[in-house]
Amino acid sequence: MEAKCSAADLVQELKDWCRREELDDAHSLMVLISEDVANAQIEEALGTIKALGRVRVRGRTVSLRLDSHRVLCECKETVDPSKVPPDLLPEGQTKKWMIVIASESPAPPSPLKSLPGDLPEGGSAESIIRAVGDLLDKMGKPSGENSSYRRLRVFSGTLPTPVGEESLEHWLEHARLMVEESECSTKEKRRRIMESLKGPALAVVKAVRTTDPEVSPALCLEAIESAFGSAETGEDLYFAFRLLQQQPKEKLSDFLRRVELSLTRVVRRGGLPTGRADRARVEQLLRGAVHSDMMLVQLKLRERKENPPSFLTLLSEIRSEEEYESSRMRLNTSVQRVHTNPATDSRQDDVERLRTEIQELKSMFTALSTLPSQVVADSKGPVSRTKMPTPKTGGDSEVAVLRKQVKNLQKDNVGRTRPGKKGERKT
Repeated sequence: MEAKCSAADLVQELKDWCRREELDDAHSLMVLISEDVANAQIEEALGTIKALGRVRVRGRTVSLRLDSHRVLCECKETVDPSKVPPDLLPEGQTKKWMIVIASESPAPPSPLKSLPGDLPEGGSAESIIRAVGDLLDKMGKPSGENSSYRRLRVFSGTLPTPVGEESLEHWLEHARLMVEESECSTKEKRRRIMESLKGPALAVVKAVRTTDPEVSPALCLEAIESAFGSAETGEDLYFAFRLLQQQPKEKLSDFLRRVELSLTRVVRRGGLPTGRADRARVEQLLRGAVHSDMMLVQLKLRERKENPPSFLTLLSEIRSEEEYESSRMRLNTSVQRVHTNPATDSRQDDVERLRTEIQELKSMFTALSTLPSQVVADSKGPVSRTKMPTPKTGGDSEVAVLRKQVKNLQKDNVGRTRPGKKGERKT
């Protein structure tokens, strides 16, 4: 399958593919395989070539004309032609995989080895000078220029922020980090910024470059912030910073992060000197943390205003204190669950007392219902059943019936025990 396409065509295809995917061709290669293989298998097989470092699949395509699968891979290390084989036979495969790289292998007779003797056959002083210049140029490039990097996310300046794009604040934060920390050249930083812009934001930077083609990356970021950011001055931002207050249920650490974000804008716009930032941070924390008075006392921030801690130190102290408070609350909750609730005990006692009283009432009703038959058994004379009305199941309640029975019994007892004339007996 390789014979139908020249090596130069494959190299050019790889370079074009890298350009479309915005990959560095010095850290990329293309693999030609005859059948569909999982990405994980491809990465594992290429990982056996130690000179490539970690390998990740970045794209795949199928060529029907050549009946082959082409896989674009990105490598952690720079692809060295002298250390990468032209093909690879992975374990479990029957056909070799062709490896295409963008860099060309160095010519065996190096011009430098011919110095200071005779010039190589077919060579000239001009070609030697050019070769030496290219070598020195490569040696003089910073190591970070060709290294892989995490690209900035897209920013267009459109509101509301479209899906897949970054907001202004987040994009500026990442872009400033890249400009300040990356070791690549100014030209490379400017390229990274422009490749992440589109629409109105890209038009702004293009207009700046029209005036100054070599504009610095920092000025590009300032132009973006001026065009799409807030128009507030440093003084306005400082006043807004002094009005910040802790929200209900907002943790002190979260409030500190809000304070720091606002303070950074103030310093960047010139509303406050950098040397006073630590003191201003502590002062605003004491003024605005209205829901964390006890924690501020524990941290002794009022006593430390003259020698204020840095943001990271203060954040670490606050988070440690919050963790301690959280652990203590969890412990108190556990202890409360173990102890019995007095209110629950009181309600339980009331229920038990009511149950006892109900049982006593039931016993009393039972005794009253059996009392008539006992009285009849104890009396010497017959007792008229007409004096003891039968309990009704209809209109009268059981309590009313019991009351009537008790009243009748009392009358009978009085009649039998009342003293009469001598020799007479009460019937």
